[in-house]
Amino acid sequence: MEFRDVLFNRRTTNGPFLPDPVSEEHQRLLIAAAASAPSQFNSQPWRFVVIEDRDTIDTIARVSGESMTAVIGEGSFFTRYKRHFRFSAEEMAEHRSGMYFDKLPAPLRPFTKAVFTASGLAMMRMLRVPQTLGEENRKLVAGSPLIFGVMLDRSERNAHPLADFYCQFSMGAAVENIWLTTVELGMGIQFISFPMEAPEQWERLTKLLDVPDHLELMALYRLGYVPQDQRRPKIDWSSRERRPPSQFVYRETCRTPQQGWDEAAL
Repeated sequence: MEFRDVLFNRRTTNGPFLPDPVSEEHQRLLIAAAASAPSQFNSQPWRFVVIEDRDTIDTIARVSGESMTAVIGEGSFFTRYKRHFRFSAEEMAEHRSGMYFDKLPAPLRPFTKAVFTASGLAMMRMLRVPQTLGEENRKLVAGSPLIFGVMLDRSERNAHPLADFYCQFSMGAAVENIWLTTVELGMGIQFISFPMEAPEQWERLTKLLDVPDHLELMALYRLGYVPQDQRRPKIDWSSRERRPPSQFVYRETCRTPQQGWDEAAL
């Protein structure tokens, strides 16, 4: 597989994985890819916890599902992220960014435009949408053969005023290396984000994984091999649109947008 094929075929896996365990060879390759990422002064501030134990994964899944139900149900999720949500192909084509919710249960479709209003939230609660989403999320996480926890060394993060930026920048590079490697291995990966939206739930996971005080749990990802015929969740989205270069690239100074590249980028 050519590198460009890996790069442009990178995806977030919203659907289920195969039940097959991730081979130790592939686990080692993913970690080696992460470790090859750049870091300031070769500080390598990242740490990883590799999770295969079924009871631990089931607990993480329950916490993730409960977190999603709570956060969606209270409405803060939509308030915080509404600028990124699109509910029509026309809206997605206009913005060329965000998440297009192109798969919704039939009873919910008439209410998408009102999802950010008090009445819309009440309707979603009545239709038990938060519970549906939470249960779907629990199933997806529980069906993952492998979970990676990503941590940072607190002493590196606090070393000087710019250290935290450098550490998080390096961590992002390490995770991207893992993400790209999954493409070559026929695997998928997804960020388990909802426990981070509920601090008390994130603390539960930190304790579950016995994260020591000198490390901070930064993120969790579920990984596994991807089936040929992917089943999409009941509520799902796509995010393949990208802004044209003229909207985010400048030539020489930031007063001059790049011209002539948009057509090639489509």
